Amino acid sequence: MRYLRYSIFIIIFLLSFGSTRISRKKQVPAYYELELKGLNFRIQNDLSDFKQSKYIKKQVERFILRWELNGVSIAIIKDEKLIYAQGFGDADKVGNKVQPGSLFRVASVSKLITAVAIMKLVEDGRLNLSDKVFGPGAVIDNQYFRDVRDSKLYNITVRNLLAHSGGWSQRYGDPAFHSLSIADKVGDTPPATMETYSKYIASRRLSFPPGTQVSYSNMGYMFLGEVISAVSGKSYEDFVREEVLIPNGILDMYIGHSERTYKYPNEVDYFEQRGSLQIFDFAGQGLKVPKSDGGNPIELLGAAGGWICSSVELARLLVLIDGHPEVKDVLKDSSILEMTDNTYAKGPLGWRATTDYGTWARTGSMAGSVAMLKRQKNGLNWIFLSNTSSWKGSKFPYEINRFMQGITGRIKEWPHQDLFNYYPIDVLPLAINN
Repeated sequence: MRYLRYSIFIIIFLLSFGSTRISRKKQVPAYYELELKGLNFRIQNDLSDFKQSKYIKKQVERFILRWELNGVSIAIIKDEKLIYAQGFGDADKVGNKVQPGSLFRVASVSKLITAVAIMKLVEDGRLNLSDKVFGPGAVIDNQYFRDVRDSKLYNITVRNLLAHSGGWSQRYGDPAFHSLSIADKVGDTPPATMETYSKYIASRRLSFPPGTQVSYSNMGYMFLGEVISAVSGKSYEDFVREEVLIPNGILDMYIGHSERTYKYPNEVDYFEQRGSLQIFDFAGQGLKVPKSDGGNPIELLGAAGGWICSSVELARLLVLIDGHPEVKDVLKDSSILEMTDNTYAKGPLGWRATTDYGTWARTGSMAGSVAMLKRQKNGLNWIFLSNTSSWKGSKFPYEINRFMQGITGRIKEWPHQDLFNYYPIDVLPLAINN
């Protein structure tokens, strides 16, 4: 009887996991194996077969062909239930196919993850959006900010960095993607580190007073990763995983690696558009490499663009911050309102764009990857990931949005299921035995 009661308890827990947060104290129970029982390893393509799936497949294949993509992963949420999740095309160079649990670089979608982590610290009373970031008595108070060229640097707040209004422009290029040049300017030996970037901003003038203008800044978000680390006492990645992701059932999301050699087992390969030029490797070894394989410093981008994840786990995060009532959000309503305020130079925070009509979007693109997620007022939300970059660059999400809106607008009857709560039968004995 004791074992029967224990088994029943575990089965009930597993079936309710999708809509219930894991206890923060225990986090992941001992009998729950992270890699084997997370969403990415439970959901396969065939679970999303339904009456209109052939239509979706045909449309996606056309889109892949038109834009010369290799692999695509799509997740669709309706009323906070994961109703559809499928992969299409090639995951890697040897022809393995994309699955819903395949990991992709999501580039600037990482900024949304960072913003959620910042708001978590704010809600916990450990940080304020008005806190100064750099200099004596500020969040980041180190030797590099004791004497700076432009005293306006001391006025930069956490909110300024979140809203891309810190004072840096991209007039001479994006510093985040020119780490070799930044290291050279400050006299550091590559690869560049956040200390390198600290020296750099301390020795340069701002382009405008903080909070007065908006200029997209990856570098600002890189420093938000340092803010999170300084306040929490953990590395940026550890804080996000241990205090935001894992307690909410998101188990297979990480900061990625710059080189294909070190990719995760279920991570895709990355493909660049035809005619892409090679660049010198970020580590400064003088090697010419693809941007997507050793050219861009993914680990350094971190809080600005370093995360890898699947469409299904990104969908799981989306339902926890979307403001819809069916699933309890991980942030307070006031925090979500703060993040989606689109007042110029004040917000939005983490999101790429928000509207007064309840549409919120976050995009990401870099060499070898493109990502987009969209939250809509009607509760029909979606994720689109690809392991191939487009020659349209940062404008490609407009094509993705048009494509996804066409699909979701055409289909009137979706599957009556919630894949967040799906557990294959062979998972249950494994859980019980542990």
